[in-house]
Amino acid sequence: MKIIDAHMHISEIQSFRQTGDDVSFVDYSLKGLQKEYEDAGVVAAIAMGVTETAGGAFPDKAAETPMGVDIEGSVPNNFFVCQGINPYKLSEENLLMLEKSLQHPQTAGIKIYLGYYPFYAYDKVYGPVYELAEAFRLPVVFHTGDTYSERGLLKYSHPLTLDEVAVEHRNIQFMMAHLGDPWVLDGAEVINKNHNMHADLSGLLVGTDRTIAAKKKTRFFDHLIHALSYCDHYDRLLFGTDWPLIGIKPYIDLFTELIPEEHHGLFFYDNALRLFPKLNEFLKEES
Repeated sequence: MKIIDAHMHISEIQSFRQTGDDVSFVDYSLKGLQKEYEDAGVVAAIAMGVTETAGGAFPDKAAETPMGVDIEGSVPNNFFVCQGINPYKLSEENLLMLEKSLQHPQTAGIKIYLGYYPFYAYDKVYGPVYELAEAFRLPVVFHTGDTYSERGLLKYSHPLTLDEVAVEHRNIQFMMAHLGDPWVLDGAEVINKNHNMHADLSGLLVGTDRTIAAKKKTRFFDHLIHALSYCDHYDRLLFGTDWPLIGIKPYIDLFTELIPEEHHGLFFYDNALRLFPKLNEFLKEES
């Protein structure tokens, strides 16, 4: 089975490195990630652009828009990037740099960090960003749900706040990261209602295969199973890991169980190709 990881990170963020070292026990390096992908059959991936100007600073008001990935060396051909937005850095110069970055063949979309930055998705500050997304026909990804920082503000990252944006911008395709976890039922309703809203199921766990096994013994996954059943739109749900929060193979194995087998092709591969059209060009060349 071919797999696309529609949500991962490979930026020099202090909290990511600490998580890899102390919690998920992954090799947080480009080499380490590529080895995990090779072992798990992942053929392409989308990195969410994020940077910090000092260790532990994210969400960093000083980071320039666009926030890309600052991995060692060049970005591999099968890695794509959603350029990150810092709403405090949307000057005319920043918007010109963003526009230039969107023309790069490995730019797959745009990432907005709701909750990390205290602005709702429908705030006017993001207006120019949506204009660029529509002009370049690129999807916009929103962080939704719990924040991986105590400095985040949850009211800005609730998935219901995306309904207004989806209605206002019908010509843009959107993806809510993490299905708004823990408010996944609300996230499912936003998808159910709006044809231009998708979700990835990344980042629902932080840890290892042992973490997953322990959670299976509880009712931890009940809210997610309820939401998936209610939504019933497997044509708009995407696989993503949020690596380095958890290893690639254990997370694939988890969703191989949670997603009905008849929808595996859509969930693990096809939906990402439809939502992120730039991946098509690369994968056609590789096939």
